[in-house]
Amino acid sequence: MTKRVDKAAVAAAFGRAAGSYERFADLQRISGDYLLESLERKPAGRVLDAGCGTGWFSRVWRARGSEVLALDLSREMLLQCQQTQSAHQCIEGDIESIPLPSETVDLAWSNLAVQWCSSLHQGLAELYRVTKPGGSVAFTTLASGSLPELQQAWLGVDERPHANKFLSVGEVEHACRPWRTALTSRTISQTFPDVMSAMRSLKGVGATHLHDGRKNTLMTRGQLKRLSEAWPQHEGQYALSWQIIFGVIERD
Repeated sequence: MTKRVDKAAVAAAFGRAAGSYERFADLQRISGDYLLESLERKPAGRVLDAGCGTGWFSRVWRARGSEVLALDLSREMLLQCQQTQSAHQCIEGDIESIPLPSETVDLAWSNLAVQWCSSLHQGLAELYRVTKPGGSVAFTTLASGSLPELQQAWLGVDERPHANKFLSVGEVEHACRPWRTALTSRTISQTFPDVMSAMRSLKGVGATHLHDGRKNTLMTRGQLKRLSEAWPQHEGQYALSWQIIFGVIERD
């Protein structure tokens, strides 16, 4: 399945978030930690961190002794990565067309980035291509069923889409069909004391950007009030729930 994704707009959205990204990236850290567990501390001499962001997991792999290549669409994210010396090499590029030779790395790692691909299969095929035989591709991606609270809340304000539509589990399975793949899924929930904190978290990691390049406009005070009233609450907390798929592909 392919979708129209404005890559320049995606890079710009994450570029705007680069300076504050790590303050709001709890979801990315949680999902990445679960993905690490699925690898069972498998050693990797050379790692590609594809969609590296500010380089949080590049630093994790570097601390484990790996040589790390960090790839991202956003130049601003890569500058953050360079400033923290997160990787041995930073590469500006697209997961769907990775500027590396085939069979270059022992592990192609991509945490919550491939949902920005126009074609998940093409993105995974590129990660597979640059991985050496005997190596692995490890990825996480957002799936359909994510952000039901956000979508329900916005129905109380207007009928425009304010969250991206992500692939279903079946569609992700289909994209992985050519390879030996282990897939699992998990729901991760976050809670916030108010709607602005929840929205600030989404904006802080670039997640308010829509695939087609359209940006959500600023809310009026009245819209914020209606959003707060329509947002599902539990014990006074405002939740965001994410459906995340974890995949490990063995490179033949």
